[in-house]
Amino acid sequence: MAGSPHNQLEYEASDDPYCYPGTTVLKNVPDIRDAAALEQFEIALTTQRGREPFPSGRLSATHYKAIHRHLFQDVYPWAGRFRTVRIHKGSSTFCYPENIDGEMRTLFAWLRKQRLLQDLTSVEFATAGAHFLAELNAIHPFREGNGRTQLSFLALLATKAGHPLRLRRLDPATFMAAVIESFRASEAALAAVVLDLIGLEN
Repeated sequence: MAGSPHNQLEYEASDDPYCYPGTTVLKNVPDIRDAAALEQFEIALTTQRGREPFPSGRLSATHYKAIHRHLFQDVYPWAGRFRTVRIHKGSSTFCYPENIDGEMRTLFAWLRKQRLLQDLTSVEFATAGAHFLAELNAIHPFREGNGRTQLSFLALLATKAGHPLRLRRLDPATFMAAVIESFRASEAALAAVVLDLIGLEN
């Protein structure tokens, strides 16, 4: 997907079964053992998949998993499945794996209660969409590919709600800074990014 940030976060995980022994390289479908080569392969294949029609669904947690699988099916054998290890970035720890399923159910129940963010103004959608993204980021359900899946799903959500996103406008550095800030409980910067992606004409 154009403008999607990639590998902006370097994860740390102890005794990570997702990686080849003695390395931080994630086990992958083509069995690439070089981190830089794997990154380029992932970018190329997920970009290609991002141009294809996404799986249909009801914008549910199950649909979210299907989108991750669609994007990363050529790269990781566990595409579309929630992670089973704890991961963190610096002092920020993401949702423990044993809690992911429950947290995702809670978040998507909230989304349904909000009627999939429909019948909102652009500002209201940006605010609610930022909250949804912030919660998704805190859960970080997958071992890799969370950012791309978040944006892909938000784009589907926005289109259904009548506020299509212009992802080519996305600045990855600005987006990542806003996501990090949302982890610290301030979602204003992320809402501003979403509103900018919607554009003034909405």
